[in-house]
Amino acid sequence: MRRFVSLVFSLLILSGLYWYIDIYALKEVLLKSDSVWLMTGIGMVIPITMLTALRLVWMVPGKNQIRYLESLRLILAASVMNMVLPSKMGDLAKSLFMVRENGMSEAQSLSLVMFEKISDLLALLFWCALGLFFVKHNHWIHWLIPFTVLTGLFLGFTLLISTNLIKYFFWLLHVLMPKRIEEKIISFEDGWIEMQNYLIKEKTRFGGIMIYSLFLWLLHLSQIWIFIMTLNVSVPYLDNLALAPLAILIGLLPFTLAGIGTRDAAFVFIFSSYFTAATGAALGLMATTRYIVPAIIGTPFFSSYVHTLNNKRLQSKN
Repeated sequence: MRRFVSLVFSLLILSGLYWYIDIYALKEVLLKSDSVWLMTGIGMVIPITMLTALRLVWMVPGKNQIRYLESLRLILAASVMNMVLPSKMGDLAKSLFMVRENGMSEAQSLSLVMFEKISDLLALLFWCALGLFFVKHNHWIHWLIPFTVLTGLFLGFTLLISTNLIKYFFWLLHVLMPKRIEEKIISFEDGWIEMQNYLIKEKTRFGGIMIYSLFLWLLHLSQIWIFIMTLNVSVPYLDNLALAPLAILIGLLPFTLAGIGTRDAAFVFIFSSYFTAATGAALGLMATTRYIVPAIIGTPFFSSYVHTLNNKRLQSKN
């Protein structure tokens, strides 16, 4: 039902968006796009995915290390779920697969994936804040966005390193969540603190992971900029660094499937001072390929993981 509601929201937003823009102008923009730039942008999906798999290997605590190829398969398999779930929640599927394949507990694997997602979010917010520092602001609300981004950076980083804050967070979960899942919350808290202590103890590794995450998101945002070049329009790189993360963050809102609709509309309106609505819609379509290509490649791996899980559940029942 939730997926159906998300699909309806996506279709409604897309319908409104394409009613707002000139559909024939969109067709012209796509036909005039530069094929070399387009293939370069789409092709960047491959190195970005491969480098992301390397970070996952790096983040796993030593006693539960996974091989690089296994990490790559996990990320590609999760990409399939990201196409049907909002907010890239398909990444959480990796935690379930890691429990089965690498001997981690559910709490350990979930904590690892959540650390990965938070480091991603912090890296995206960092580049957004840096870009917004250089973009000219002529309205008070434009200053509210950098303040909000910097606040998010502070809270996210504190969540990763502060044991006291995380204990308060889990205390709130104990108060707000039903009693029947209390044991799972306790287990998740233990796994989170274990992961937190591990990374804080390994300061060099923790710092390296954060810098590496910044590098990964610089590649992602460069990919968006290449798509802009594909459409034969000019946007300064620093402006793209500030504005593209805002569109991506809006696409992560938990209303639509894989951000389809919300992300497209965000590109249209956020970049409205740089190019036409039709060009913004075309950019939204190209940005969606960043999710479609890994999902297509990951389909066989996802099917294999699901098949393995089903077999093990049947064996446990027998």
